[in-house]
Amino acid sequence: MKILTVVGARPQFIKACMLSKIIVQEPDLQEIIVHTGQHYDVNMSDIFFNELKLPVPDYHLKIGSGSHGKQTSKMLCKLEEIMVEEKPDIVLVYGDTNSTLAGSLSAAKLNIPIAHVESGLRSYNKKMPEEINRVVTDHLSTLFFCPTQTAVNNLKKEGINHGVYLTGDINYDALLFYKSYALNHSTILSDLNLTKEEYYLATIHRAENTDNYHRLKTILEAFNELDMKVIFPIHPRTKEKIKQMNLLNLLHSSNIKTIEPLPYFDMIHIENFAKAILTDSGGVQKEAYMLRVPCITLRDETEWTETVDSKWNTLVGASNLGNISHAIANVKKPSNYPAIFGDGHSSKIMTNILLNFK
Repeated sequence: MKILTVVGARPQFIKACMLSKIIVQEPDLQEIIVHTGQHYDVNMSDIFFNELKLPVPDYHLKIGSGSHGKQTSKMLCKLEEIMVEEKPDIVLVYGDTNSTLAGSLSAAKLNIPIAHVESGLRSYNKKMPEEINRVVTDHLSTLFFCPTQTAVNNLKKEGINHGVYLTGDINYDALLFYKSYALNHSTILSDLNLTKEEYYLATIHRAENTDNYHRLKTILEAFNELDMKVIFPIHPRTKEKIKQMNLLNLLHSSNIKTIEPLPYFDMIHIENFAKAILTDSGGVQKEAYMLRVPCITLRDETEWTETVDSKWNTLVGASNLGNISHAIANVKKPSNYPAIFGDGHSSKIMTNILLNFK
């Protein structure tokens, strides 16, 4: 079986590395990797391929940034050409990015089956581009690899019942595989002169926050009011938006330490020892839970409702400074810890499903 894997963004590289490790061990499976170039910054692309030992892509489209329509259309044109040439038996897509949407649309138009890793997630906020991408992808897919029971239930509500598998979360596979190495080899805390649990870690990149002046301003004001330093690995797009909105004065404070986006091992290390994590990232919310670090989510809703139900994650939005400050002031680690994301063997489960797909 020939599998054509489409990746393009930092979270997808982490997921793909785990599945590719298993696929390469199977003589009956051949994987062709296509990197769309949606993330093109060295710190958000190349370094992940090198660090995680992800195979060099067979194709690198170098699409780069652009509006949703322009970026997706460029991907569609090039992916179609590759799929016509390679004639894969199935196309494998991850998550909810424009690369996910382009990969699934290209495959569907060519009548190629699609396997969607991280299927069934729903925020039920269609103003989020990611929500559109994941819903459309699910309704085009053939195999649905769901990380949680909630994801399975979401698909069932939409009439999707066949080809649905509860696999567990592939990010959990990665965390279990790399955590020990990251904690033993990363020097990020000493590099930044940090003490364990005496700093907050923040990540902001969602358009709902970065494209809204009031929300972005409120988030930065909250960071400035915290009782200890905020380490802020800043997404290139977020940095540009802060500049465009004339909010640099809030960024350049003694309380906020901005740094470049971190390699995966450094990110695990700095997440693991934070007092709490402040984020609008779905992946970071999960990693916080997996590392048993309290999370404050700067969004009005989340796909990872299980983390909120378990009290490890608090939804505070990004419109009210008081709500954010109150949540952070009252942060604590709950005593309970449900096994939400499986047992760390989702990559093997997915590979076995692919092996038996006809």
